[in-house]
Amino acid sequence: MTQHTAPAIEVAGITKSYDEHQVLRGIDLAVPTGTVYALLGPNGAGKTTMIRILATLLTADGGEARVCGYDVRARANEVRRSIGMTGQFSAVDELLTGRENLRLMADLAHLRKPDARARVDELLVRFGLTDAADRRAATYSGGMKRRLDLAMTLVSRPAVIFLDEPTTGLDPRSRRDLWQIVRELLTEGVTILLTTQYLDEVDQLAETVGLLDNGRLVAEGSPAELKERAGGETLDDVFLALTGHPATDDHDDHHHDDHHDQEAPR
Repeated sequence: MTQHTAPAIEVAGITKSYDEHQVLRGIDLAVPTGTVYALLGPNGAGKTTMIRILATLLTADGGEARVCGYDVRARANEVRRSIGMTGQFSAVDELLTGRENLRLMADLAHLRKPDARARVDELLVRFGLTDAADRRAATYSGGMKRRLDLAMTLVSRPAVIFLDEPTTGLDPRSRRDLWQIVRELLTEGVTILLTTQYLDEVDQLAETVGLLDNGRLVAEGSPAELKERAGGETLDDVFLALTGHPATDDHDDHHHDDHHDQEAPR
């Protein structure tokens, strides 16, 4: 994969606290354009908080962050026009058809009607939803809803996509389908920041992995580099060696790193 000199995402010294609880304790990271960077860590480690800051939904207490060269605090509108986000909870309106959900996103992106129609048709084909396009989304399977959710994110052709545990609850085939879509996006130069608790997902997709634990980035490197460093065969071995607990462990502070606030801009 070709790496570009200007990172699509740059984070320097980001901190965030809720009351007396420090969720992020000075995070530094850079994500090259056209790559997948995976943030791996237990619930409560700060993964979602980090994404919400980058998506302009939260304001950091300290530090700086840029997405596509735009400061997330000073140039929030430009950041929002450059990004898309798919979380572990679908944003699909189940009362609408698949086509209507996509048309709604095209309207929000201010696409001209002919362009909107063409983009919707293109995405329905790409995500295997043509036959179900005019059925209400309430009739879709979990995998179909997730594909529609990601298609909605792509309507405006974002340069950076945040995937926050996107395959949670999906069956193995649906997960593999989503992996293939991610690989195709990379060939188009899209940059992806991924959070997940599925270690095989990180092995399959990520060029760089950041291990986030208790609000700190405790290690960073390719999956192979981290395995070699920790002397383990799996990323769970790596996390256990570096932190003393598995990556999928639940912390008692998980409610601080929540998923239920407002949706990120698409």
